[in-house]
Amino acid sequence: MIKKELHTFLTAVMFYTRIPCPKWVDHSADQLNRATRYFPLVGWIVGAVTAAVYLGASYAVPSNIAILFSMIAGILLTGAFHEDGFADVCDGFGGGWTKEKILSIMKDSVLGAYGVIGITLLLLLKYLALVEITTQRDTLDIVFALWLGHSLSRTTSVWVIYTGQYVRENEDAKAKPIAKQMGLGSFVTANILGILPLVFFWKIEILAIMISVTFVKMYFSRYFNKWIGGYTGDCLGAVQQVAEVVIYLSLIALWKYI
Repeated sequence: MIKKELHTFLTAVMFYTRIPCPKWVDHSADQLNRATRYFPLVGWIVGAVTAAVYLGASYAVPSNIAILFSMIAGILLTGAFHEDGFADVCDGFGGGWTKEKILSIMKDSVLGAYGVIGITLLLLLKYLALVEITTQRDTLDIVFALWLGHSLSRTTSVWVIYTGQYVRENEDAKAKPIAKQMGLGSFVTANILGILPLVFFWKIEILAIMISVTFVKMYFSRYFNKWIGGYTGDCLGAVQQVAEVVIYLSLIALWKYI
């Protein structure tokens, strides 16, 4: 049982990060579907690495530069997996007016103006939000913010998987490997792992963040369903990125009044 769960967890690590995994780790579609339960736990790993890089760099350089190093570490660790999805969504929904056109643009490996502008503004907003947190709060708070941001944002994508419908009928070289379904047990496990960081923060008002990420999920699910009838791997990446930024902004707003 333990070996089976370890296999499932390592499958999640293999698909969602660049961390080397043993050769015996299965990469089948069924195994990936089971591995979705550990998607938020992968966020723990990314959050821990980005926090460690920030803490280490802050001893040598100003905190704003340390934040930039932290973001770079996160992107290298995941291979810009989710950032690429966000950029593709900007291109697809920005330039397409039918389901077929939107899906075709998102599949194209060439990044367009919408994608470049979108990802640039998103990363800038993420950077400024994290710098603001380091300016106003102590070191423990930025560690908590990174932990929560990376775990809960991935949980938001899990909500989309559980309630939505995958829309690409044909796989191709550009299509990202992606979980397309999950059972109730996996869904509950993913939520526990994703929401757990909130338990370690004593102020109950912080639960208001759940309202923010729920709004992100509801808005994008409705938007994607309207235009393409479901979600793709790029859509999940976009939801994760937007949810992460919303979490940081929500923390800033909450900490301003509590």
